[in-house]
Amino acid sequence: MTSLSVAADKVAGMARIAVIGAGMGAMAAAARLAVAGHRVAVYERTETYGGAVRRFERDGFVFDTGPGLLPVPAVYRDLFVKTGKEPLEDLVELVQVDPSARHVFADGTAVSLPNASRAGVVTALDEALGGGAGQRWGDFLIRAREAWDRTRRPLLEEPLWTDWPVLAGQEPYPAVPHKKLLRTRRASTLAEIGTWELRDERLTALLESHALAYGLEPRTAPASAAVLPYMEHAFGTWYVRGGMRELARAVYERCLARRVEFVFGAEVTRVLEKDGRAAGVELSDGTVVDADQVVADVDPGRLRALTDRPLDEDGDVRTDPDAPRPVRLTLLLALRGPREAGAVHRTVVHAPDREAELDFLVSPGGDEPRCPTVTVLRPDDPALRPDGEHESAVVSAVLSGEAGWEDESTVRRYTDFLLEAAGRAVPALRERLLWHEVRAPGDTETGADSVPAPSLAAGRGRFLHPANTTRLPGLYRVGGWSHPGGGLPHAGMSGALVAGLIVEGPQFRGSQ
Repeated sequence: MTSLSVAADKVAGMARIAVIGAGMGAMAAAARLAVAGHRVAVYERTETYGGAVRRFERDGFVFDTGPGLLPVPAVYRDLFVKTGKEPLEDLVELVQVDPSARHVFADGTAVSLPNASRAGVVTALDEALGGGAGQRWGDFLIRAREAWDRTRRPLLEEPLWTDWPVLAGQEPYPAVPHKKLLRTRRASTLAEIGTWELRDERLTALLESHALAYGLEPRTAPASAAVLPYMEHAFGTWYVRGGMRELARAVYERCLARRVEFVFGAEVTRVLEKDGRAAGVELSDGTVVDADQVVADVDPGRLRALTDRPLDEDGDVRTDPDAPRPVRLTLLLALRGPREAGAVHRTVVHAPDREAELDFLVSPGGDEPRCPTVTVLRPDDPALRPDGEHESAVVSAVLSGEAGWEDESTVRRYTDFLLEAAGRAVPALRERLLWHEVRAPGDTETGADSVPAPSLAAGRGRFLHPANTTRLPGLYRVGGWSHPGGGLPHAGMSGALVAGLIVEGPQFRGSQ
């Protein structure tokens, strides 16, 4: 067994920090820690950075294989402000996606919603759906903002402290007066918001699509999930020109500029302990890396395998690491012919049978597969196509991880579902299709087909992710499987929280 020292001598105030994984949360933490004067080395078992934010290229077509859009870009603007002189906009081109999305509902109704405009969304919904639908959605957004204001700091900007059960028990979504009953009633699930307040199957589908994008079942997801559509409404939907991989590249290069060391093809097999605290990592080739702190951007199951002790308190009822995980099925489409006039960047094609979709999401074993809610991304970006006479598109759906993805017939069945749904978003899709690549759950080397949801309040704590700190002093968790959960902005915030905890210590209370 060989030994590798990160630094020959410790400089006063400088800690040696080993980071496991090169995902977005890990890199966000690494850049901030390096700026604070620490010696940071990142060990990534694959040959590239970015975690789920990957790219696939073939025949001049380029595709994002992970997240295709960026909500709350302020998280990454803050990262670049705090780690260097060049702001984010000097390194990537951020473009607002307008309309934010076109929704195609089961009854054939369609509506395009403008980006970050409550008045515009209300008008569009009233015109498309009628019956005061826009006003009901607008009133819902006001209540969703109240839930956001109540949970933003503890769920995004502060570490998850030991009094987390307060978040688990309180439903931040406000009660709504019921005129006929002369009383108020408080929705406890997202589905109840749709039934009681929106009172339109299409508005309910619009609401629930934000939860389904993370594999959350609306009939059990807490009403606090209302913050998901609110975030998109309040902060807009953004795209990075050249593909979202460009954001990962910019963060990686900022890390390099701050002298963060990256070691690719280096699989960590064990977190080392000494005197009751994390003391480094061991790699698969036997190399031992000494460190004063260890930051892990890995899923809970893998992290448990790297340590010999429980990492959370007894009686912790937060997200079960052994629970079935939602996964993403993705199709990469190479299309002949240019985008038609009026084509939109994102189309959400809603499931033809809501109840069947939700039933199959939670219990895939006993029923026939059903067509899910499908998202079609068609960026108008010359960098993603060989020329103006072609187009690339990404079609995806979030599904049960227990649907039997090892069975090729299951993959083919869902591929057909997604292609059929995409045909409702892309005119003459079958005639235009040159070829397609299928990214089925389980066939990515990073395991990035699993979809962690953002942390949510209420729900008895089942929708909170593990804290960034652990019971092993010196070991920290970062990324989508830790507080504050999944999604690009949440990953970036997890990096900020871990850096704050290491630099400032237990007294750190989050960004101001």
